[in-house]
Amino acid sequence: MKRICFLFNHDQTHQLAHSLPIAVQMLAQGDHQIVLAYSSDVIGQELARLGGAALAGASMVRLGVKSSIARLAAKVLDRTVPATKALLYRDNLDFFRSFDALVVSEKTSLLLKTRYGLDRPKIIHTRHGAGDRAIGFNRQSALFDLVLVPGEKIRQRLIREAGLAPDRIVICGYPKFDLCAHNRFVDSFPAPQRSVVLYNPHPSPRLSSWHRHGEAVLDAFAGQDRYNLIFAPHVMLFAREWTVTIDPPAVARVRPPGLSASVCPHIHVDLGSGASSDMSYTNRADLYLGDVSSQVYEFLRSPRPCLFLNSHQVAWQNDPNYLHWTAGPVIETPDRLIEAVDRAFASKAEYRAQQYRLVDDTFSVSAEPSTVRAARAIDAFLASEANR
Repeated sequence: MKRICFLFNHDQTHQLAHSLPIAVQMLAQGDHQIVLAYSSDVIGQELARLGGAALAGASMVRLGVKSSIARLAAKVLDRTVPATKALLYRDNLDFFRSFDALVVSEKTSLLLKTRYGLDRPKIIHTRHGAGDRAIGFNRQSALFDLVLVPGEKIRQRLIREAGLAPDRIVICGYPKFDLCAHNRFVDSFPAPQRSVVLYNPHPSPRLSSWHRHGEAVLDAFAGQDRYNLIFAPHVMLFAREWTVTIDPPAVARVRPPGLSASVCPHIHVDLGSGASSDMSYTNRADLYLGDVSSQVYEFLRSPRPCLFLNSHQVAWQNDPNYLHWTAGPVIETPDRLIEAVDRAFASKAEYRAQQYRLVDDTFSVSAEPSTVRAARAIDAFLASEANR
């Protein structure tokens, strides 16, 4: 029996559903000692909401920054950068050393290796999302001991671009589907018969449509009477007053949506609740409007019309980082946006075959649940390590 920690050290709740279902499966199997560690009360509450009765009796540990100086620094720095997230590792090294494996959906946990020199625990990456952005395939990915991926597309890019050895990659499908595939937003739109558009912009200033065109998008929907709109951006977009990104490097002040959206009865605004990342909106919408968020692939699990906003005039054709833009028409400004939405609905048959190809290449599907496949991959990896 091995000691395995599932770590949820996140700024927001959007990554939980990518590793929590595997933890639930391994708890149910009872083959190992499973500990769930989390870094904030908000994360703990969302774990309880998503996991429900399956987490009854589970060993759960609330980690934190212990040094008073570090806590003070984090309080100041967290306004712009995830300082607490990084400092947590240094203050809990003995805790992490006590495990055979650490299962994570993000990359900051690699600090345990690169900064603090720990060779135990082995770090297993579940990734989060199934998107195409280059940051998902950078060289950091090759530092994990094992990487679980949803399908062949991501496996090939990790080998080619990150230099990850093929024998450290296992295709397991998409565990989030096991947990969230049946969630669906129950709306209260005054005209529920209208088609629903989901506008889901990314937070990164150099990639997102929000910073240049977001208000124009909301104004366009507020001023029409043919569609209902769900405005549910990536949960990190409004998490801080300033957005700072490293890849690509950018800094931008984030201004909240104006009054036109918040008071419009046919626009539902959600700036970061659990529904923003548990597939409630992607399952409810009839058309996806966005830029580079990986949620488009969760939407395409059931192929439907898409429309993409190229706010930065990117030369995106034949660029693997924008592969998802082949799932629907691409526009460069929100001028005449509602007409573009009309055309996207009308052209759905034109993109249907490509949408199916994208889904098949992104998500491996079998009769066996993804969580079972992932748990077995972790078991096999730890067994092989024990035999070395």
